[in-house]
Amino acid sequence: QVQLVESGGGLVQAGDSLRLSCTASEQTFSNYGMGWFRQAPGKEREFVAAIERDGYFRYYQDSVKGRFTISRLNAKNTLYLQMNSLKPEDTAVYYCAATRLMVSTKSAEYNYWGQGTQVTVSS
Repeated sequence: QVQLVESGGGLVQAGDSLRLSCTASEQTFSNYGMGWFRQAPGKEREFVAAIERDGYFRYYQDSVKGRFTISRLNAKNTLYLQMNSLKPEDTAVYYCAATRLMVSTKSAEYNYWGQGTQVTVSS
């Protein structure tokens, strides 16, 4: 059982930056593909970014390309999401997730989820 704990959310203004972190309890963190998803009020959860086990391949939702960067530090069992040029439409609860697959952009293929961290961007 992998436990994931997100941190780093908060209230910021449009144009600001935030860095989310997700720490995993599993010592075999490098065996999992990792992803970030988000869910805004009244909307379905959506894919944001994913990174394969070794960190070489990364995938992004079109709306965050060029603004968000996903990365991981396997030695610290930690996943990151650097978010720059934030927009009000980025407001959501952000979740990190782990998949036994090498990588995935589909939420149904993720096996473990964190509790989420709130990101609110004011205009």
